[in-house]
Amino acid sequence: MRVAVVFALLLSLMLTGMPISIALGLTVLSFMFTLTDVRTESVALKLFTGIESFEIMAIPFFILAGNFLTHGGVARRMIAFATALVGHWYGGLALSGVVACALFAAISGSSPATVVAIGSVILPAMIAQGFPKRFGAGVITTSGSLGILIPPSIPMVLFAVSTNSSVGKLFIAGIVPGLVLATLLGATTFYRAWRNDYPRMPKATFMQRLDAFRKSIWGILLIVIVIGGIYSGLFTPTEAAAVSAVYAFIVAVFIYKDLKLRDVPRVLLSSANLSAMLLYIITNAVLFSFLMTYENVPQALAQWMIDQGLGWIGFLLVVNLLLLLAGNVMEPSSIILIMAPILFPVAIKLGIDPIHFGILMTVNMEVGLCHPPVGLNLYVASGIAKMGITELTVAVWPWLLTMLAFLMVVTYWPGLSLWLPRLLGM
Repeated sequence: MRVAVVFALLLSLMLTGMPISIALGLTVLSFMFTLTDVRTESVALKLFTGIESFEIMAIPFFILAGNFLTHGGVARRMIAFATALVGHWYGGLALSGVVACALFAAISGSSPATVVAIGSVILPAMIAQGFPKRFGAGVITTSGSLGILIPPSIPMVLFAVSTNSSVGKLFIAGIVPGLVLATLLGATTFYRAWRNDYPRMPKATFMQRLDAFRKSIWGILLIVIVIGGIYSGLFTPTEAAAVSAVYAFIVAVFIYKDLKLRDVPRVLLSSANLSAMLLYIITNAVLFSFLMTYENVPQALAQWMIDQGLGWIGFLLVVNLLLLLAGNVMEPSSIILIMAPILFPVAIKLGIDPIHFGILMTVNMEVGLCHPPVGLNLYVASGIAKMGITELTVAVWPWLLTMLAFLMVVTYWPGLSLWLPRLLGM
């Protein structure tokens, strides 16, 4: 009954249009100070210890690196490289968009940043070449979601912080599922382009491909630095984030020279604003997690599922439905920070691998980014394509169905996520 009061109050505050972070904080404080005897000092101490995590420092650094690369011409060069590789196939520019999103995802850690960086360049080019606007917007909206599955990934860092999991293992585990999803989205794009006979581009020569690779090499090297550095033990994921931010600054300002020194303060301020918003959500989510633990919600939920005979198969189905429903009213960081501390102990008790569970939650977040009413990728792509949300929602359906099918594969085939970490002995 007491737990029902918590969720009823949280839902009521969210329905008023209050930001999720403030709604979380007010819910927890109201409940604790009226229905429990928890001391104020305990709440303050939990707030401090809850965000005193070395891994959290990775978030602002990855955000900063992504912003430097978004404004620094890296996306444009990656699109040119992708076009040289696959532009001669059916739907050439659209396929180039999928490949470019996968490449940029591996250096940005953010889906909206990937949509902005790739979409703002390739969507106008696709429309000019004769592609329907709906087709192009659907490709970029869904392919941009790769930004949180292919490492580095900010939601993976949030999951690791919420559950005390390994960020490095999550990053490595996301590589194979990310490449598989990129391939499936590319296949969907190719099939629709082939069926509708959409434009193709002339096949690039070997020298053209080599030249495009040479121009994009500085951005691609960041993938090697982050993943290679983490796996080799040269630095931790948090240190990798700091290195990526410095590297992205050097590439954008001094190598490509697309970002002027006078524009750096603007990029820093934009990154600080987004980081502060995420850290504020984390702070209030820590309190919410503390409340759930205090009320023994995870333990009670785990015991109830075991008593009902709901094994890991049924539990994962329930988790998917719950997360997809949550994606209708909340953005990914909030969902992970609220749901992970509740669901994670149940998953562990049912024998589900923590890294597999983290990848499953991340794929759910990808789907949530691409459907209304709060799918962030939809709003970002809507601004770029100058399309209404309703029209764009219809446009993304073929790729969204592909993502849902992929979600079921990830859910019930743990080996897809765990093969590479096990191969590398992690």
